[in-house]
Amino acid sequence: MPRVSMADVAAHAGVSAQTVSRVVNGSPRVDPQTRARVEEAMAALGYRIHRAAQALRTGRTRTIGLVVSTLATVGNSRMLQAVCAAAEARDYAIVVVTATADSGIRPAFSRLHDRAVDGAIVLNEATRLVQLAGTTGDMPLVVVDAEPAAHLVTVQTDHADGARTATAHLLAGGAATVHHLAGPADSFAAAERERGWRAALAEAGAVVPEPVRGDWGSRSGAAAAVLLGDATAVFAANDQMALGLLHGFAHLGRRVPNDVAVVGFDDVPEAVDYLPPLTTVRQDFDALAERAVSRLIDLAEGAGPRDAASDSLAEVVGAELIVRDSSRPAPGA
Repeated sequence: MPRVSMADVAAHAGVSAQTVSRVVNGSPRVDPQTRARVEEAMAALGYRIHRAAQALRTGRTRTIGLVVSTLATVGNSRMLQAVCAAAEARDYAIVVVTATADSGIRPAFSRLHDRAVDGAIVLNEATRLVQLAGTTGDMPLVVVDAEPAAHLVTVQTDHADGARTATAHLLAGGAATVHHLAGPADSFAAAERERGWRAALAEAGAVVPEPVRGDWGSRSGAAAAVLLGDATAVFAANDQMALGLLHGFAHLGRRVPNDVAVVGFDDVPEAVDYLPPLTTVRQDFDALAERAVSRLIDLAEGAGPRDAASDSLAEVVGAELIVRDSSRPAPGA
């Protein structure tokens, strides 16, 4: 069966082949009604865009690189899913590469250059490697969760405000102070959540206990339960560690929330099924991914200005406290 051509689509839609080309290449110089008519013709005829030819014409492959340090954490895996969905909605494909402290960031970017991606998004823990490298060449780049810097476009969750709200919630429930199960020391998100926790305690004039540090995993949360045996309220830096904490307290015979209230961060889908259901701070991964993808495509397509002042300002996505049973005693308890 012969391949459907732009000329075929143009004849079906009653427009010129040049107009079809503009639609295919995403040009803004097409009015919405004409664009809709061309897209309907493409769908009716089964027209498929020839990506290799398009890349030769435009110099763009409509492919985004995604740099991660690991996909084992819930935050990274949920961000991957959200970025894929946001990119697909803009008709972009994703290439995933890994970068670790051992391998460094440069091999990852070398692989992305070989794939001729239009730009890259760097997630969470991998952002530190970009900062240490100082430069990644001329590739358009957006980093998710990193300190704002003049040479980086950043998008981040308001971790500090979410942590402050979670800690204030526990204090409002009657706790004299709130202990903290912190994330890894080299994580920007963990540092911001710890900063928000400290700020809430300072605002309340409460004692600031020494944080107990975990590794984002549930086992480190379970191990921390022994070290937090005298706590009456704990803010855990993520839901996986909070889950481990719930299990650890159960083994110690400590009831949640009657003996100790617990709040997590992320709002993983399973948080409502924890025992008890987990109070947590919800990250809007979809909004975070949409902003990251949108900013990157703007940079790749030259749709927005690039200067030190604009690039140094991070886009911040808010976080929402979701109150469930783990932080509120049962009636009559």
